[in-house]
Amino acid sequence: MPHWLQLMAESLPSLLWAGLIFTIPLTLLSFAFGLILGLITAIARLFGPTPVAAIARFYVWVIRGTPLLVQLFVIFYGLPSIGILLDAFPAALIGFTLNIGAYSSEIIRAVISSVPKGQWEAAYSIGMSWRQAMGRTILPQAGRVAVPPLSNTFISLVKDTSLAAAITVPELFQAAQRIVATTYEPLILYIEAALIYLVLSSVLSQLQVRLERRFARYGGMLEANA
Repeated sequence: MPHWLQLMAESLPSLLWAGLIFTIPLTLLSFAFGLILGLITAIARLFGPTPVAAIARFYVWVIRGTPLLVQLFVIFYGLPSIGILLDAFPAALIGFTLNIGAYSSEIIRAVISSVPKGQWEAAYSIGMSWRQAMGRTILPQAGRVAVPPLSNTFISLVKDTSLAAAITVPELFQAAQRIVATTYEPLILYIEAALIYLVLSSVLSQLQVRLERRFARYGGMLEANA
């Protein structure tokens, strides 16, 4: 067996274990919390009072205008200077959640705004409150439109979790760095890590395609019934 292939085979379990224990949980938790934060932020910008909308706009402006790596450094290395100490994983989770929240809020805000005003009027005409109209009429329609861009955000997040290695989270990429430090084979190990990310992204892309087709079929059924 060639040396490079043997090295990749020996290091694969460690890389996959790091992905299973850290990369995947960090991705799923960050996306879930970020989506909730994004929904709250989008609603605050669209329907909140002026001070609340201004705070939401400021948050989105700051997060979208600064690099994710800098945000992680501020949280993990900067906050201890004012007495706030965080372990690596919670710091990464907070950083990715804030980042996803800002970007997903723009997607959610756009798709909610894209729902025709007639849908609001129809909901109000049958006696729905604002909350009922939002939950039963507006969000289901907006959610179907939001699936492609939010799916792309999720796939990008899988790759962005490699930045957590910079704040010592022992995820997949840092596992590769540790093996490189003992084997002195950076090209082989980094290519292997890249291939794992590529496989994950490819699988998620295929799931995205199936999800989009399902929502498109569901949307067509709704239009036909209407």
